[in-house]
Amino acid sequence: MSATGLEGIDQAVQQAHIWINAVEKQLGWDSKPRAYRLLRAVLHALRDHLRVNEAADLGAQLPTLIRGIYYEQWQPAKTPIKERDLQRFLDRIDQSFQPDPIDDTAQAVTAVFALLSEKVSAGEIDDVRNALPKALRALWPEAESTVD
Repeated sequence: MSATGLEGIDQAVQQAHIWINAVEKQLGWDSKPRAYRLLRAVLHALRDHLRVNEAADLGAQLPTLIRGIYYEQWQPAKTPIKERDLQRFLDRIDQSFQPDPIDDTAQAVTAVFALLSEKVSAGEIDDVRNALPKALRALWPEAESTVD
């Protein structure tokens, strides 16, 4: 029996916690809110670096609540952003951590990219990686997807 009586919602919440916990563990952090903030910031920056169709294709493979986070405040007409370089991508992540900066933003981004590689189909990850500038693509670890 589900806690809320709505099994689909309970499963969506559980999936979101799995993703957030994975980011937290990968980075050795002890803060779920911070891991959530990182996941959200990277998903938004990534989404805005992709063409609309590619952003939608990636979003379609995300769990329900993570998909909602991904699409939050999206303005498709403004994507992909014009300044698509590594430093601007990292600066955008850093903006979400103004009061408590990340020690190594590139490593943190790589942790989220690794999670995406684990949870999203390999074909979609290849499409997303190939849509990114080379320097940003270099942060994406080469990994096999566990999704069929």
